[in-house]
Amino acid sequence: MTTLVPLLGDQLSHSLASLRAIPKDAIILMMEVAAEATYVPHHPQKIALFFSAMRHFADELRAAGWQVDYIRIDDPDSSGDFAGEVARAAIRHKATRIVTVAGGEWRVLDDQQSWGEITGLPVEIRDDDRFLCPIDQFAAWAKGRKRMVMEDFYRLMRRQTGLLMDGDQPVGGQWNYDQENRKSVPKGHKFTPPLRFAPDAITADVIETVAARFGNHFGSLAGFGWAVTRAQALAALDDFIAHRLAGFGDYQDAMVTGEDVLNHSLLSPALNLGLLSPLEVCQAAEAAYVAGTAPLNAVEGFIRQILGWREYVRGLYWFAGPDYTARNHLNATRPLPALFWGAPTDLKCLGTAVDATRRNAMAHHIQRLMILGNFAMLVGTDPGEVHLWYLSVYADAIEWVEAPNVIGMSQFADGGLMATKPYAAGGAYVNRMSNHCKSCKYDVKIRTGPNACPLNSLYWDFLARHEAALSNNQRLWRMYDGWRRFSEEEQVRIRAQAATFLATLA
Repeated sequence: MTTLVPLLGDQLSHSLASLRAIPKDAIILMMEVAAEATYVPHHPQKIALFFSAMRHFADELRAAGWQVDYIRIDDPDSSGDFAGEVARAAIRHKATRIVTVAGGEWRVLDDQQSWGEITGLPVEIRDDDRFLCPIDQFAAWAKGRKRMVMEDFYRLMRRQTGLLMDGDQPVGGQWNYDQENRKSVPKGHKFTPPLRFAPDAITADVIETVAARFGNHFGSLAGFGWAVTRAQALAALDDFIAHRLAGFGDYQDAMVTGEDVLNHSLLSPALNLGLLSPLEVCQAAEAAYVAGTAPLNAVEGFIRQILGWREYVRGLYWFAGPDYTARNHLNATRPLPALFWGAPTDLKCLGTAVDATRRNAMAHHIQRLMILGNFAMLVGTDPGEVHLWYLSVYADAIEWVEAPNVIGMSQFADGGLMATKPYAAGGAYVNRMSNHCKSCKYDVKIRTGPNACPLNSLYWDFLARHEAALSNNQRLWRMYDGWRRFSEEEQVRIRAQAATFLATLA
């Protein structure tokens, strides 16, 4: 009896369900396959992060006494995909059964469900219990709801976990301190840079291989410094708690030219790989509040991103079904503008966000939502193309977490299943939350004319284009009231200004 345990690149946890209650002589199969590196053109740092973390984890498993069969991307006999490698391994090891943990997206789960027919072996697919809300629990909560408001789910999870709770009530008397977390950064404010990790021999070898095979993908490998082991991920967590958590709340929505990270944690890749657990990260932040080293608005805001958003979007992804990424409520059809792939743009906010993405395989949530996502939605970009771009370029982009944030939150393509309104904004928002406008070619304070910020006319044009679909949304009545206050002549000028800019994208 030989048990084969295929272990995927985002399942790098020693507590993984497939590693429990199986014989120690089981064969752990880990696979670097071309299909996973190329089904979208992943950022080279993202590929290197996965492969390096996988190789390090394989060594940890061997040190713990497991037998590991590791297939490298440069193996000349590799079939190039999961199913082919599972079939080869089953023959190679004379396997009698397969035990695995469900993949994190529909595409991978479909592949796993084919392994039994391909190999002729019984396949046990275990639930991934590393999350705080099981998929079936979320489905029970979501069933029958017209809109699945994250705040309601978040309060349920706070009570369930006891995080930042005083009995049945939230610590401090409020559930959400988001209103305190929208401050602009004072001039001259200094941020503490995050802990980064110099590549060791394993990572250096991976980087060389990735550069040779995937160097034509958008993104730079220079400066790679991600945590690739659990020990490094824990050190990164400690560094964030000690040096940036206290200021995270105040400036979590801010954008500053020349500052890629600000007070953000950069822990999402380690969480998604399985090097950290969501509960331990939340508990570390809560402990900082209890110890008096971080204020409540910062700790609550950070915990909400993990306990609230992260768990919520995973549940919604599986609840919504495999066709979720095809939704297009606003019937947007424009191809993705070339500036997303690095083509020059005079819009400072967009150029800054794309450049950070290219260099780091990372941009923080406001850049993703209110700069890149907002622009894509305003100009009417096909949400399917936007989804594939985000999935390609960010180190923490796995479809279960990326797709709801893009399709639902960023592009409003699900028609309001997730977000209560489109997150549309003009230049005033960018000017309020960043210092980009001060060094931009365009004047953020004007709507029309050769020097006008394009976001202003695009914002009003977006509202006008979708008035029939959106004007009854109660959260947009002020915006539509503002639009109707413009004279007919001004409305014509605004829409002509937007049309002129949109023509440049073609």
